[in-house]
Amino acid sequence: MAIIETEATLHEAHRDNHTHRDVNGGWLRPAVFGAMDGLVSNLALMTGVAGGSVGQQAIVLTGLAGLAAGAFSMAAGEYTSVASQRELVEAELDVERRELRKHPQDEEQELAALYVSRGVEPDLARQVAVQLSSDPEQALEIHAREELGIDPGDLPSPTVAAVSSFGSFALGALLPVLPYLLGATVLWPAVLLALAGLFGCGAVVARVTARTWWFSGLRQLALGGAAAGVTYALGSLFGAAL
Repeated sequence: MAIIETEATLHEAHRDNHTHRDVNGGWLRPAVFGAMDGLVSNLALMTGVAGGSVGQQAIVLTGLAGLAAGAFSMAAGEYTSVASQRELVEAELDVERRELRKHPQDEEQELAALYVSRGVEPDLARQVAVQLSSDPEQALEIHAREELGIDPGDLPSPTVAAVSSFGSFALGALLPVLPYLLGATVLWPAVLLALAGLFGCGAVVARVTARTWWFSGLRQLALGGAAAGVTYALGSLFGAAL
């Protein structure tokens, strides 16, 4: 009895701890990329213009224009790329669906051979393939996962990707502009806020990756700071030459 209870306890502990995060939702990559791109690109754009010794109004206008242009560009690009990828996947699913309808026995043999290649006994593999193929939709899902590596019921949404990109880019791009909108008249508050935002974004990303929060944060801080420094130097150089 004690053994049974111990096994049950271990099973429950494994079930409670053996969970996975959603990696196919279609929102994480565009959201993270959008926020980072918004911060880095708008910070670099504003520091480049500021390096040319222009006025405060020109810097603010540059930041707002960069925010709007970048957010719409990111959204359009993400929508188009995800929609194209989804259409390609759906076309391949249609091919597989036709094959299942026209050549069901060949598809059963193909599925059985796949299971045999993974170590299942041939007789059992054939039985499993026949049973799974009795439902056309289930058969399509299994073939799609095994042959294409996709889940037909969990395809990324172009709208979700576009909205995630737009919102995250706009939020990231707003940080360098915010100090000016709140009354700042010099560049350094915008740079400090943007660099803090880069470190924070990197630390947040570490929550869904295997990296430590400080490593991810410092990496984004270094990359964003380098981009801002280079564009400021270029802006100073070109401003002095004009």
